[in-house]
Formats: sequence, structure tokens, C-alpha cells
Amino acid sequence: MLQHYPVKILLAFGETFSGNEGLYKWLLNHGYPELAALSSAIRGSENAFQWLLDNGFQSLAALDSAIDKKQDALNWLQNNNYPLLSYLAQAVHQNQEAINWLRQRDLGIFIHLAMKIRNFRESQFFDPHKPPF
Repeated sequence: MLQHYPVKILLAFGETFSGNEGLYKWLLNHGYPELAALSSAIRGSENAFQWLLDNGFQSLAALDSAIDKKQDALNWLQNNNYPLLSYLAQAVHQNQEAINWLRQRDLGIFIHLAMKIRNFRESQFFDPHKPPF
């Protein structure tokens, strides 16, 4: 699924993890609400995750869960013919086999996205006493 987006759209999606609210809004309002929802879901929004499920983007919801290291979601991606999403989720966690798989297929944009997501996740401080939004 993600491999069908133009590279510039994927780059814009990646920049949403760097705090670029303008690109997030652009994706949302210019025909890519699923990428905006995926960005929000990865950043912790349950509403965005549910939107993905409700609007036919189960594979992107599974990607979000696989990034959260939910093995059943990773298995679902693998068993439902979403190898790119499976390897992307694993690349976020620096799985060398996944990174090599992406590299061998000249899918460097997805290595870039994995690192953007990883950097975002590593920079987050989770305070259990603070509401998420």
C-alpha cells in the first residue's frame, strides 16, 4: 500500500514526525487523510487508529500496532501479504534483516521513514500522570 504513494508524499509523511504541523495539515486536507491518521496513530492517538480501522485502512492500523511491537499485528501483516509494512515496522526497531530487505529492493525511502519514526519515538518522554493530549 505505502509503496504506491509518490516519494514526495512519503517524505511529507516522514516530516510529520519532526513536528511539521503544516505538512500534517497538508496531508489531511489534500487527499491523504490516511497518512495523517497513521501519523497521529503512531504518535499515540487512539481516535486516529480507530479512524484507520473504520475507513478501510486495516493494514495501516496493523502497521501502527506492529510498530508498537504487537506480535499479532506483525503476524497479520505477514500473513495478509503486506511484506513492506511488516519490514517497515521491524526496521523502526533497527532489525537488520528488515533494513537489508528494504535496501536490496531499493526502498530507501522506507528506511528513511523507519528512522524518522524511531527518532520520534525515542525523543518522547512518557509521563503516566499527564494526559496524552
